[in-house]
Amino acid sequence: MERKPYPDDLTDAQWVLLEPLLPKAKPGGRPRTTNVREVVNAILYLTRTGCGWRHLPHDFPPHPTVHDYYRNWRLDGTWERVNARLREQVRVAEGRDPEPEIAVLDSQSVKTTNRGGEAGFDAGKKSGRPQAAPAGRHAGADHRRRRACR
Repeated sequence: MERKPYPDDLTDAQWVLLEPLLPKAKPGGRPRTTNVREVVNAILYLTRTGCGWRHLPHDFPPHPTVHDYYRNWRLDGTWERVNARLREQVRVAEGRDPEPEIAVLDSQSVKTTNRGGEAGFDAGKKSGRPQAAPAGRHAGADHRRRRACR
């Protein structure tokens, strides 16, 4: 069934570049019935709109299927390989070396301490009061007005 394209769907030219970078179906077992291009379009829709997996429009493959592909590609390094290959293609097209030679780290982006090691700031600990109720009491109880049981 043909559907109306979303603005984030891959163009034919983009799919020609991306398709060879994605894993082929595993040999043996049932043949693949899922349209991988539609899976990629669904993932692009998710990243662009920020919707949840369960909120994918019904004209995409089922959300568990899309999530399985996304997760498997994340775990097997497919996304990193795709990013590296596309970056190389862009750099070559611009007349640059395929691999960057240097990297610039902004001191505002990389936080360190004078001693090294981990240090941080927890805004939730600003107040001097305890975060939990004392032992034997529950939070919010007014202990000033206790009545004796008769």
